[in-house]
Amino acid sequence: MNSNRQIPGNESQSGEPLQLVGFRVGDEDFGIDILRVHEIIRVQQLTRVPHSPQPVDGVMNLRGRIIPVIALRKRFGLDPAPLGAETRIMVAEIRGSVIGFIVDSVSEVLRIPAESMQAPPRLTQVEKPYVSGVGKLNDRLVLVLDADRLIDEDEPRAAAASA
Repeated sequence: MNSNRQIPGNESQSGEPLQLVGFRVGDEDFGIDILRVHEIIRVQQLTRVPHSPQPVDGVMNLRGRIIPVIALRKRFGLDPAPLGAETRIMVAEIRGSVIGFIVDSVSEVLRIPAESMQAPPRLTQVEKPYVSGVGKLNDRLVLVLDADRLIDEDEPRAAAASA
């Protein structure tokens, strides 16, 4: 089912390729709208915040600004993995808040043709569907994330208020 509709969380116009930051979590390739990503940094020491929401690993100081950091492995219900040489924190703006996301690796800027985008398959009733679409890029599939659904509204405030 090809769809020329705009994928939520991606501001590209119909027909124009989606420009995404490509990254991996576990064995899967993901993409998030490039306009949402401020920067990609190496993992640094996080300060744990007591009573913070489950996926929040802690907070970090990014040039004088305290930002919450969410482990996408936890968010997606995957087993934890040791931080590796390729592990990165992707700093993005979500719902007016700057948030860090720990990912296993960041690959490249992806340009996925709009006509290759499809709606995610509906296999189960998911409480919070993070995936807004599936893009075909050469011989692989990229799960396109809806950035606004990656966090609960209270997560950034709860982590910051506890710090």
